[in-house]
Amino acid sequence: MRLFVTTGSIMIVLCVAPVWAQPANPAGVPPGTPESAPGLPAPHQPNVPDRTFVQAAAIGGVAEVDLGRLAEQRGQMAAVKDFGRRMVEDHTQANEQLSKLAKPAGLAMPGGADAETRTMQSELMALHNGDFDRTYIREQIVAHQKTAQLLAYEIGSGQDPQLKGFAEKTLPGVFSHLAMAQTIYAELTGAGAPANAESPPPIAAGIKREGGGASHP
Repeated sequence: MRLFVTTGSIMIVLCVAPVWAQPANPAGVPPGTPESAPGLPAPHQPNVPDRTFVQAAAIGGVAEVDLGRLAEQRGQMAAVKDFGRRMVEDHTQANEQLSKLAKPAGLAMPGGADAETRTMQSELMALHNGDFDRTYIREQIVAHQKTAQLLAYEIGSGQDPQLKGFAEKTLPGVFSHLAMAQTIYAELTGAGAPANAESPPPIAAGIKREGGGASHP
């Protein structure tokens, strides 16, 4: 279903896009920002990309937990159920970490699932057997690619060192989850990744795509 390649985590990119479109440098320090030294913002002084990142990552994290629970309940293939369980565990942990970092920076976290996530839940609940498994995993491949783009955006443009550090530690885990989803999709369909799935973005220097790492948002 096209819904899952045009919604879900793609809303993250849509949330970020207006910031990229601004004529001014979005990583710039707003006038009046407290400084610990000339030109150096005081701790926990988020810029526009930091604020965008927290909002989008939190929305995506809640979606991953809610959809993961649904996969545990309705998935037919054992690997799909296990993947859903992994998403619940990892994203719950990541959401808690992000919340702890957002509070000192004065950034609000969403209170629950947004309308987009609720729509996806309804669409998935209408599917059965293999249709559910294929659609859920297909959406997860695209979602993790978009999450990687969001994390790379924060790493490159964010200002708060704690949030940037969170993004750097989280990114390898995103690629680990992405590889898992791609493997499951190949088992479900006998093919490779979905044809309309995009390649992950270039990774910031010093950050590896392989291996573990913190759970992603």
